Parts: sequence; structure tokens; C-alpha cells
Amino acid sequence: MKRRAFITLLGGAAAWPLAAQAQQSAMPLVGFLGTSSPDADGLRAFHLGLKEAGYVEGDNVTILHRWIEGRQDQLPEAAADLARRRVAVIASFGMPAALAAKAATTTIPIVFGVSEDPVRFGLVDSLARPGGNATGFNYLSAELAAKRLELLLELMPGAKNLAVLVDPAVPPTQTTLREVTAAASTMGLRIKILNASNSSEINAAFATLARERPDVLFVGLGFLFIDRRVQLVHLATLHKLPTTYSQRQFPEIGGLMSYGANYVDVYRQVGVYTGRILKGVKPADLPVVQSTRFELVINAETARMLGLNLPPKLLALADEVIE
Repeated sequence: MKRRAFITLLGGAAAWPLAAQAQQSAMPLVGFLGTSSPDADGLRAFHLGLKEAGYVEGDNVTILHRWIEGRQDQLPEAAADLARRRVAVIASFGMPAALAAKAATTTIPIVFGVSEDPVRFGLVDSLARPGGNATGFNYLSAELAAKRLELLLELMPGAKNLAVLVDPAVPPTQTTLREVTAAASTMGLRIKILNASNSSEINAAFATLARERPDVLFVGLGFLFIDRRVQLVHLATLHKLPTTYSQRQFPEIGGLMSYGANYVDVYRQVGVYTGRILKGVKPADLPVVQSTRFELVINAETARMLGLNLPPKLLALADEVIE
């Protein structure tokens, strides 16, 4: 199915009358709230997690998908719609989606996958004892900024000028900037921060980079950058700019390197928790899980195209080297 047709189908589902959906079956209804565009790998992983917990869509559970595709102004209504439909659980991905779900209901269980501290943002009382109606997984991407920069400098030890591209509209940006600015100061790097909150601003940022010619580029977090990963990787390659990203989706399509939690596994774990709640476990009894394993992925072909030699130390650290 083509992507446009798939999105149209999902949009059409949002307009179904409540009574018509209720007639589909008496199976439990799960609301799926995603901040980005439809993610096939993430969906497969979510379904795998549900299956591990004993649930298969169409057999004993029904899922209502809501993909916002970066239009965060639509999140409150999408979350409220799921609440009105009295779903049994809301599975949310990204802090904006989790916060929208939390604002929409204090009774429907919420399972989240977020890169920021859920305690600081008020999603839970504590990691060990979430309290309330929400729990989930924290994959700590913003806190990995210093390590990501360190790994990039293993590849570019002579770098002096660092550019950082962030989306100021997303919650993890403040943490990312604090971490990477402190690390850059320690490493003796001059830093240039560029903002982008849409595709046009990404193009404008790279026009600035083309003029100023930094040695390396650090791309921050946010679903905009994930959705626009082809654009980002293309521009970084076009300008021959060694770049580090937060997730493996980037080197898989030609980005130089990434370091972070395996986002696909986060979808799977959210699916497992969703299934456990469907079986009667309360969110307050499921502690928030923080990622403890992070993966370094390097695209060796891109490195060669940039004229870079991969140091043995970096290769030894890599979880995957894409040829």
C-alpha cells in the first residue's frame, strides 16, 4: 500500500462513528498515538511486543492508529478522541504525545516511550513507583550528547569547529544543548548552534553550514528530524559534512554514524507493557524502564566517500558497521 493511501486510510478511521467501531467486536481497543509519520519497523515491533504478551491484532485486540506526522497542534484532539472512544490503553510515542495523552485522561492507562525524563515532565511520580495512570520507557537520548560527540571525535580527532542542529520546539533540545555545549567546551571545540523546526529551515541551516564550513555536525533529537532523515542525510553528504545522529535509521540510509538506544526495541517494550495492562496489571505497578544498552552504528561506505579512515578503536566499539 502506498504511503499516501495508508495515511488516508488512517485519517478515515478517525471519522468512523463511535457506534460503528463498537460493533466491530467486543475485543479490547488500544489507542496508538504517534508523533511522527507511520513507521513500519516501529509498528512491527509494537505488534511483536503485544504478541509476546498474548495479543494479536484482529484476533483478540483492536488498534486505533493516530499518526500526527509532526503536526503537534493536532495532538490534543487526537488524544482526546482516543479518550472519548474509551480505549483500554493509550500507547504513545514521543514526549509531546505522552503529555497530550496525560492531559486527555486521568483514568485510561497510558504506556509511553520518551527520550526525556518522565518525572521532570510530570508523567509519573517516580521511576520505581509511577503512580497515576502512566508508565513506560525512557531511552535517554538527550543525555547521550556528550558520548555521541566523543565518538564523532574518535573519527575526526582534528576537528575544531562544531555545528549543532536542533529543533527548538521539542522538549529534549534544552537538555541536548546543555550536554553538548559542556562537552564541546571540555574538548576545546568552537560551537555554532542552528535551529530548524521545518523542512525549509533545515535547508536554510545547511546553506549556513555551506558558507561557514564546520568540521563536524551534531544533529539533535525530535520527530521532525526523523521524518526528514532523507533530507538531512542527503544534505550532509552533499556538503561532505561528517555528522552524528541519535538513531540507527540515519546510517541505515547513508548517514555517517549514530549512537543511542534501539528505538525499534522501545516500540516492542511498549507493546509488552500494553499487553500486560490489558491483562489487568495497573500502570502504577509497572516501573518505568530506562534504557541501559546503547548501540553505535557506522556506515563504512559513507566514511569512505567522505575520505575518512575508520580507526580500529571505533570499529571495535561499533555494534554494527554497514558496508
